[in-house]
Amino acid sequence: MTQLIQFLLDLLMILQLAIVIRAVLSWFDPTASNPISRFLVQLTEPLIAPIRRVLPLVGGVLDLSPLVALILLQLLQRMIVAAAMR
Repeated sequence: MTQLIQFLLDLLMILQLAIVIRAVLSWFDPTASNPISRFLVQLTEPLIAPIRRVLPLVGGVLDLSPLVALILLQLLQRMIVAAAMR
């Protein structure tokens, strides 16, 4: 794979990891008062916010937008790998 494709795949992996860490930290720091939490929110919010606007909360409290974002990033990753294999 070319360096550009590998860079894109690495970037997608970092975003996925950031979303997972953000979700876990939100259980312990829901207001994102910690500097690490704030950084992760700033990093991932551009991806999660549009999904959150479309996807309602489950039961009025459970936000599934990080899960949908992870699925979309996985699909994008697979599409990049498939295109690179051609």
